[in-house]
Amino acid sequence: MERTLSIVKPDAVAAGATGDILSRFEKAGLTIVALKKMRLTEAQAQGFYAVHKERPFFHDLVKFMTEGPIVVSVLEGEGAIAKNRDLMGPTDSTKAEPGTIRGDHGTDIERNACHGSDAPETARVEIAYFFNAMEIQAPVEALPA
Repeated sequence: MERTLSIVKPDAVAAGATGDILSRFEKAGLTIVALKKMRLTEAQAQGFYAVHKERPFFHDLVKFMTEGPIVVSVLEGEGAIAKNRDLMGPTDSTKAEPGTIRGDHGTDIERNACHGSDAPETARVEIAYFFNAMEIQAPVEALPA
C-alpha cells in the first residue's frame, strides 16, 4: 500500500468540483484515509511550495493558493502516486485530455484544479505538512480485531 497527498486547489473548490474530484479517487480504487478543508495562510503556502521559492512563478502560486479554501486529502492504495497522477493528467490543463481531472476542471498551468505528490519521499513530506498521525485513518488490517 502506498499513500499520496492530494490537494483540490482553490479554483476547483470555488467551482464546486470537490465532490467530483474526490469521487474519481474512490472510483479508481483509492481510499481517502484523511480529509480536511482549510484556507492556507501566506506563510503556510510559502512553506509548502518552498521548493519553488527561487522560481519566477512562486509569488503568483502563493497568491493563488491563498485566495480561497482548499481540500487536502491522503489517498491510499496500490500505486497510489502513479494512479493519482494519471487521474490528474498533465500539470498544464491546456494539455490535459478530457476525462482527466485537470482536463475537466483546470484552465491553465497554474489554475489546474489539483495537486498530487510526485514520489514516495515527497508524499511523506507533504502528508506530514498537513496531517498528524492521529488524523490519518489506520489501514483496516492494522486495526485490532
